[in-house]
Amino acid sequence: MKSVNKVILIGNLGKDPEVKYTPQGTPVAKITLATNERFKGKDGNWQDRTEWHNVVLWQRLAEIAGEYLKKGGKVYIEGRLQTRSWDDKQTGQKKYMTEIVANDLVLLGGRGEGGGDYAGGSRGAAASSGSNNFDQSVPEGAPAPAGAGPITDEDIPF
Repeated sequence: MKSVNKVILIGNLGKDPEVKYTPQGTPVAKITLATNERFKGKDGNWQDRTEWHNVVLWQRLAEIAGEYLKKGGKVYIEGRLQTRSWDDKQTGQKKYMTEIVANDLVLLGGRGEGGGDYAGGSRGAAASSGSNNFDQSVPEGAPAPAGAGPITDEDIPF
């Protein structure tokens, strides 16, 4: 039986992206994305709930995030859920973190709002094509996303 692990988020960045490089030189970016939900509480009044998501972007997407994404900017992220674990060095306890590994992103909003006019991903700029009116062309001189071998938890530098 086929299984599906797909996440789609539209939200705002909580802080500027954090871009680092693996020992092999592969760029990796970490962002926190806030999504908001509005609902009526038991008292009948509207309430807002913010959910924070940890997102990891690799290779060309990491470079794009570092160049174009800014705190407060609105972005569309598509990816998959991944949980990794490690032993806490101080307590020896096993710790877990679930994050979204992005394979596509689209900047939303104008440049002044932390958005931009770039769309791309592991499947190329056409991955986000549809009935939107965003300029989805790759900037001049920008290399196409490179296909690399599998990336393991040991490659994550943070």
